[in-house]
Amino acid sequence: MPKRKNRNINTRSGFSALMRRPAMQLAIVAFVAFIIYLIAQAGGGGKGTGLAAEVNSEAGYQMVQNGAFMLDVREQSEWDEYHAPMATLIPLGELQARLSELPKDKEILVVCRSGNRSQEGRDILLAAGFNATSMAGGMKDWYAKGYPIEGTPPQ
Repeated sequence: MPKRKNRNINTRSGFSALMRRPAMQLAIVAFVAFIIYLIAQAGGGGKGTGLAAEVNSEAGYQMVQNGAFMLDVREQSEWDEYHAPMATLIPLGELQARLSELPKDKEILVVCRSGNRSQEGRDILLAAGFNATSMAGGMKDWYAKGYPIEGTPPQ
């Protein structure tokens, strides 16, 4: 009858022994934390730009006062009704083809009528490497707060 080896749990070798070492356990925890950090940075609100994904009209106005570039992605007819005097119009449908007209060295505040198209415009800019955010409430909220406009919005 063959002799049975009696294994002692303290004499394991290979991967199991390596995993029992506190230094290795700490290294694995640190590695997992680093991966989670990278995922959070890649998919975070500002997409790694430092800007929030979206700001309200008060914060948007302050950004413009501090030198941010204001990009209006509405259609020409909406722009003609009223717009912020410091804004630049590039309709959303033309944005991808006109990225070269935008500053790479400034924060960009993307606006539209109510805040929906500006989110799409912001995402296009972020994917192209710009530092951009969108403004919730759009030009409707901008006007309601009494910020400067040119033209007359419909009542």
